[in-house]
Amino acid sequence: MNTFTSQDTLIIVGIVIAYIVFTTWLTFRLRSKNSGDFMEGSRAMPAFIVGILLMSEYIGAKSTVGTAQAAFEGGIAASWSVLGAAIGFPLFGLLLVKRIYNTGKITISGAIAEKYGNSTKNIISIIMIYALLLVNVGNYVSGAAAISTVLKVSLPVAAFITAIVSTFYFAYGGMKGVAWVTLLHSALKYFGILVIMGFALYKTGGFTPMVQKMPDFYWTWDGNFGASTIFAWLIGTIGSIFCTQFVIQAICSTKDVQSAKRSTWIAFFFCMPIALAIAVIGVAAKYLHPEINSLYAMPIFLQDMNPWIAGLVTTSLVASIFVSVSTVALAIASLVVKDFYVPYRNPTPEQEFKATRWLSLLIGFLPLIFVLLVPEVLKLSFFTRAIRLSITVVAVIAFYAPFFKSTRGANAGLIGSCVVTSLWYVLGDPFGINNMYIALITPAVIMVLDRIIPNKAYAKTKAPTPVQNSGV
Repeated sequence: MNTFTSQDTLIIVGIVIAYIVFTTWLTFRLRSKNSGDFMEGSRAMPAFIVGILLMSEYIGAKSTVGTAQAAFEGGIAASWSVLGAAIGFPLFGLLLVKRIYNTGKITISGAIAEKYGNSTKNIISIIMIYALLLVNVGNYVSGAAAISTVLKVSLPVAAFITAIVSTFYFAYGGMKGVAWVTLLHSALKYFGILVIMGFALYKTGGFTPMVQKMPDFYWTWDGNFGASTIFAWLIGTIGSIFCTQFVIQAICSTKDVQSAKRSTWIAFFFCMPIALAIAVIGVAAKYLHPEINSLYAMPIFLQDMNPWIAGLVTTSLVASIFVSVSTVALAIASLVVKDFYVPYRNPTPEQEFKATRWLSLLIGFLPLIFVLLVPEVLKLSFFTRAIRLSITVVAVIAFYAPFFKSTRGANAGLIGSCVVTSLWYVLGDPFGINNMYIALITPAVIMVLDRIIPNKAYAKTKAPTPVQNSGV
């Protein structure tokens, strides 16, 4: 493994800085000028752009670095962690896009509140904010790993750099700016991942030496993970797509339902090949550098490249980081503003827009507190998907099981699932049961029990009055 000279590092840093300056200028030019632009792109985004945005949201810094890390440890089967998104997007388009889009809401909490009322809306918002903040913790760790490898800075410093640039993107660009700049980010990211895979296979001499010398499980469909874990990944990824705020916000930025559905198929076609490429990179890193920390399975190849190529590839990883952080942070800001600030303060559009930008600064930097506490990015990623899966269970029941009308049951199911799933994750998945299954079963069981147990308050009242449409 080579080490970059000072001149090499300067070239790489120069390329990265030039890209950041250019995209910062582009974001400023495309910046959102009002709350409608910021939150939903004024419902005028093309299906292709939204499809790319969806793909990038699920194949961002966390998925690229995290999946490569998992493949390093458990084999090519780690690709299932991303293939789940390829399966989930078309299913989302078939089952829920039309129903959510037609509510006129840009938050999943607002859509579900049409059935269960304000209290359920607020609970969903709090749970989603909790999950998405953890998502960005993972994004910062993944991004910092790539930046620190090349720039020779500590992980916290690299994470701080990530926070500064990403926060500018979404705080000024909003949905309109982020979506268009994401097209450039995604093209570069795709190029970078394919270059790393090609370079990795060149260094290994192709697949044959790896297949011959590495343990067999590195090449099986379930690897060292097992069918149970892979099934949990699929459930979690598909389930999280159905309810995650930045996905809902993205499809609601299109001009009509048909465009929203088309965007999910575009995301599908872009997810498939990149999933396998990332897993190959992780396995190749294990073959060539078995002694390294698995977190660096992807960025380790940068140090063996020509500095100009390494600069472009590093820039592609940096682009992936910025997309991931920006879209997630934008989703958190939308939830806080639309579900809490607007209903309780009733601001003017100008006040709402200003508050959103100030809030974005806090959201951008808050995850930095927890960066050093995350050893395994992919495990954290799927825990956050488990939390979101519980919301999907309630959403599916709300849209497809009209006889479950109890607000009490929906609220208890959401809170109970969030608490139990979090404890299960912290305890290390007792009895070998993945926390994803806990998140899947718990809300349904609680809602069934609620239906069995008499609810005197509910019996004396009608179903909750739908939430007034205030743009939520």
